Amino acid sequence: MAERNLDFNRIINRRGTRSLKYDFAKRRGMPEDVLPLWVADMDFETSSYIEDALVERARHGIFGYSEVQTPYFEIVREWMKKHHDWEVQEKWLVKTPGVVFALAMAVKAYTKPGDGVLIQLPVYYPFSEVIEDNGRKVVSNTLYLGEDNRYHIDFDDFEKKIIEEQIKLFFLCSPHNPVGRVWTREELTRLGDICVKHHVIVVSDEIHQDFVFKGKHFVFANLKKEYEDISIICTSPSKTFNLASMMMSNIFIPNRDLKHKFRKELDAAGTSQLGVMGLVACEAAYSQGEEWYQAMLSYVAENIEFTKSYVAKKLHGVRMIKHEGTYLVWLDFRGTGFSVDELEYLMIHKAKLWLDSGKIFGECGRGFQRINVACPRSVLSEALERIRKAIQE
Repeated sequence: MAERNLDFNRIINRRGTRSLKYDFAKRRGMPEDVLPLWVADMDFETSSYIEDALVERARHGIFGYSEVQTPYFEIVREWMKKHHDWEVQEKWLVKTPGVVFALAMAVKAYTKPGDGVLIQLPVYYPFSEVIEDNGRKVVSNTLYLGEDNRYHIDFDDFEKKIIEEQIKLFFLCSPHNPVGRVWTREELTRLGDICVKHHVIVVSDEIHQDFVFKGKHFVFANLKKEYEDISIICTSPSKTFNLASMMMSNIFIPNRDLKHKFRKELDAAGTSQLGVMGLVACEAAYSQGEEWYQAMLSYVAENIEFTKSYVAKKLHGVRMIKHEGTYLVWLDFRGTGFSVDELEYLMIHKAKLWLDSGKIFGECGRGFQRINVACPRSVLSEALERIRKAIQE
């Protein structure tokens, strides 16, 4: 049976499907007719093999407590080996209901209230939330925008913050959301060596690892043997195959002591087995989803190039930051002359667009907007045209 869901130009009505992206505009203070390109899920049907596996499981009709055995791990291991040249071991694996949940568990497991946790702003905003909501302090090694139109790491500041703030835990975002960087081997090694030197545990959120358009994704724990010992690697099929509501992630913790502490926090939080549908979807995705994944990746790559060309030619005063990974594009509106509040009003009430405002990723994100380009090209074109008209008017 062939893959059926390869028409990424097809517009699918998601309204009335309990979609966070489409059905909650009014509740979140937006006009009801706003076009949403904010939250990181795709407007594409997932692989038909995943659909079929879920339908078949649903027909069984019994949804009792469920768990997976070694075949599940073998499927996950094959994906990691094939796509990221990483040999994982079954004893490293812990499954959680999402990566953000895993981040929160790591904060609890490896730090005490009042401790600082290091992040690199502007970064995925739940990083800050799970730190602050658990009574810890956000410490930022803020990325800087270079003359090459890419973000870079200030390594001197990175080490200085670790020493001054007595950092025990660092959240790495790789590939980086929202700035679209795919960190090089050299950058990751330099970070890793500093963390080893100062006994810092690294939680690496690699949920976007399957979306690399320039460069190569390196799994942090796979770069050096000593990095394995300080790493919690967070992965999930949810971004790759558009399965966010399935609430399942594969977390790899090679160090037995770190895994034990993490596991203890999961137990304290009352989590045990995950939902069976997430497990079924993951198996089907990694074992049968390759054709869909490659086709989707090509389509998104074309959308990124389309956006780049459109911004350069038609959005005067707007700059698209050089894009290497994820399907989330980082746009710099500071050249338009609008204040942050004016820009917000323009996007929401003039362009009727719901994007993610840069300021939610940290103060250094003010004047930027994050746009999700994993949608039919006609929708993306409409969104960019709305921005052009709003700026022009």
